[in-house]
Amino acid sequence: MLALGAVTVFAACTPTAKGTDDAKVRTDLEPLERRFAGLGPLSGAHWLGTALGTDSRVSVPGPTDVRMVGTAQLRAGAVAAITGAPQRSFQPENPVQLPEELAEFVPKGATWVRSDSFDRDMTGGTYSGAFYLDPGTDTVYFDTVNPGISASSEP
Repeated sequence: MLALGAVTVFAACTPTAKGTDDAKVRTDLEPLERRFAGLGPLSGAHWLGTALGTDSRVSVPGPTDVRMVGTAQLRAGAVAAITGAPQRSFQPENPVQLPEELAEFVPKGATWVRSDSFDRDMTGGTYSGAFYLDPGTDTVYFDTVNPGISASSEP
């Protein structure tokens, strides 16, 4: 007697970020200035807004987390003013998880610094975020999830 066995294959289920392959790099400043008022006026930006935890399969309805990540140009001298504040301890640190779509907009040879206390000030403790500053180019690289509108930017 010959017994035939069945083989079952299970696909791994992992959270994914929607659309980093299809994401369009945005350059509008208003959404950033409203969320990151502590950076002051911006003169240029390249960023992505990506829904996290969704993919091509049917997703469970509910709140969607949004990652906002990108670079923005601050006014001349703004980074030196921010990093020169004595109450903050900025340390050299490079950004992680840089989306491929943004690589060409990151300053070449940037010397990034980051401060946990500055991150807390920027987020107000209401969302997660990291802000890397390059004093040589007055550029910020931000990587946030669910950034809220800054209270100081509301009418």
